[in-house]
Amino acid sequence: MNLKIKLLGILSLLLVFTAVNFAQEMTEEQWEAEMQSYKNKKAALETEINALRTDIDNLKAMDLQDPEECIDELYQIVGATRNDVNNFRKAVNELDGKIKRKEGPKADRQTDLNTLKMNKISALPEFYNKVHNQMQKDLDNWVEAPTEINYTVVRGDCLWNIAKKSEHYGNGFAWPVIYQANRDQIKNPDLIYPAQTFKIPNLTEEEKSKYEKLRVNYKPAPVQ
Repeated sequence: MNLKIKLLGILSLLLVFTAVNFAQEMTEEQWEAEMQSYKNKKAALETEINALRTDIDNLKAMDLQDPEECIDELYQIVGATRNDVNNFRKAVNELDGKIKRKEGPKADRQTDLNTLKMNKISALPEFYNKVHNQMQKDLDNWVEAPTEINYTVVRGDCLWNIAKKSEHYGNGFAWPVIYQANRDQIKNPDLIYPAQTFKIPNLTEEEKSKYEKLRVNYKPAPVQ
């Protein structure tokens, strides 16, 4: 409020200085009209300040409820404690991250989201739009890659080199996945033939981690 009063004083001084500068170019009637206009503006500002003071006094007189108590009452409406809400918030953030990173399968993420939607805590203002609208929209826009692709063997191929291709796994150590997926055609993993068509399935997160560790930890035998 002190700031308002100071600003009012400064404004009044500026109005006076402005009026003095214009005085030499004004007639007496124009001068009086200009001064009356400034007085009206000052009166309006004083009225506004008084109204603000009244509002502040009224707010101080009100017996406002503790905000923390309001939060607890809101949680009680959905039958939850603060700990329940904290755990739900953590679950929402974890699932939101998986959806944004497209950690499939997509159907599993939809099941996870449906579970969150069924929880009454999702009705709280903090979560409702994110759980029921935003995350569902992100899932709907998620175009899932096919679970497997086909590859036709060419001369010089081996399972290691096929697995190592960037469009497949980018890791030769993952060749057993291709072998297991095509046992009906591959009797010996060391013997594959041109024109054979193999299924190249997607790696699971567990398989990705497993074969990446093999790749990173691999140390070639020293050259004799």
